[in-house]
Amino acid sequence: MGEQLHHDERGHGRPLVFLHPGGFGRQVWDEQLDRFAASHRVVRYDARGHGDSPGPVPGFSHFDDLRQLLDALGIERAVLVGSSLGSRTAADFALVHPDRVDGLVLASPGLSGMVERDPFTLDQRRQAGEAIAAGDHPRAFECVLRMLVDGPHRTPGQVDPAVRVLFGRLLADNARKGHGGFPLGDELTAVTRVAEIRARTLVITGTLDTADIHGIADLIAREAPHARQVAVEGAGHQVNVEQPARFGELLDEFLAQGVSSE
Repeated sequence: MGEQLHHDERGHGRPLVFLHPGGFGRQVWDEQLDRFAASHRVVRYDARGHGDSPGPVPGFSHFDDLRQLLDALGIERAVLVGSSLGSRTAADFALVHPDRVDGLVLASPGLSGMVERDPFTLDQRRQAGEAIAAGDHPRAFECVLRMLVDGPHRTPGQVDPAVRVLFGRLLADNARKGHGGFPLGDELTAVTRVAEIRARTLVITGTLDTADIHGIADLIAREAPHARQVAVEGAGHQVNVEQPARFGELLDEFLAQGVSSE
């Protein structure tokens, strides 16, 4: 598959693939890797333009990168567990390759073609852009943490410091490795095609996330024929890191319920 995406693989059994949020890396799944490798063949990877994977190239797509990785690993079908950008990629993949999806868990979901309208998100993006233009990378990183970790309903001091440290380190690591921004690549317009998602789907949101994310989660729960939605109290956008025990329980329940609908 050319420049293979950097990945970790552990365990045996039913394949379970974790897709990280944009701007960060595969380490956000540390606790889930440890928990689920005892019973599943677990794969997590750095998306193109993140972590130890190569940078974006013309015409790339995250969902086709995923296909190539699965092909290289000999995985025909898998349960896909995404967070934010990872959910966005998983939904596109499910539309293009429905026969290869054994189930979808979409945490803090984005969807390709979505339009951001939440004033908090738009303001933090603006401030981050201004900081980058001024060469003030620490300020830019802080805007990203405000936007993608704290969210609109908390101050930085109300978030577990260890959570902020983890995401701050991943942002800095990406910058040191030459990755910039949140490369989306070529995408579908999944926001207009939710009813075509045939896989059994669990949507997980933190109650403290943005209006945009809650709007997408509601859309999936309403229109995808086999979707169920769960809100995790007191969590923001990075729900699997903030509340790994609850996230693990929800994933355990989902996996116990069987395989995807066709």
